[in-house]
Amino acid sequence: MSKGFGLGNLMQQAQDLQARLAKVQEEAGQRKAEGSAGGGMVKAIVNGRLELLELKIDPSVFESGDREMMGDLIVAAVNQALRTAQQQMSDEMSKLTGGLKIPGLG
Repeated sequence: MSKGFGLGNLMQQAQDLQARLAKVQEEAGQRKAEGSAGGGMVKAIVNGRLELLELKIDPSVFESGDREMMGDLIVAAVNQALRTAQQQMSDEMSKLTGGLKIPGLG
């Protein structure tokens, strides 16, 4: 049996991958992703842990008095930011795994 295919080597590779995964997740948690709606009237910023960090609303949105529209713009901006953050994480995981699709890793 070749030295490169031993069970010990496989276990070490799994531990190395796990350590790299933890590092990527930590780094991703510090990244920010932005989404906007209404031509930039509402902007949402989330981090890689999918937490909303900031919500910016142009004052003109309040002037319209249309609460339903304001709610729709907020939801759209936050969802866009979340999708962007998820895509960033997926891209990082793909780099880490060499393009392999591993369940639960994006």
